Amino acid sequence: MKQFVAALALVVLAAAPAFAKDLVNVDDQGLALEGYDPVAFVTQQAAVMGDGGITSTFLGAVYRFASAENKATFDAQPDKYAPAYGGFCAMGVAMGQLYRVDIRTWQVVGDRLILNKSIEVREMFDANRDANLARADANWPKLVEAHGR
Repeated sequence: MKQFVAALALVVLAAAPAFAKDLVNVDDQGLALEGYDPVAFVTQQAAVMGDGGITSTFLGAVYRFASAENKATFDAQPDKYAPAYGGFCAMGVAMGQLYRVDIRTWQVVGDRLILNKSIEVREMFDANRDANLARADANWPKLVEAHGR
């Protein structure tokens, strides 16, 4: 029995690095994007409020959808529709910080949903977008390691 427990412990410890930490900007109830539909940002180019009865959970965050079709689209490719940097302020991530966002700052850059702390911060981010994205991409894994669960 002791050998089984020891072997099981080794398997669990060896597998631990394979499980990524989660770091998502959510409210007190675990709701992401203030309840807005993540798929609609990309497919409709609009901020559309999701329905509390149509939800999915991804990386520990609850996402709401305006339709069952949007939920199915998300469920098929959640990485494609979930916000970049866990929904934290992209400019903040570029600076190595985690800030809440103003949903009005949303934009789809390439194929990623990007959010920022304020309209002014979005303007700063966009002034040197490629460099800021590169810095945010480099900083994100460190922030997840330091603050993720």
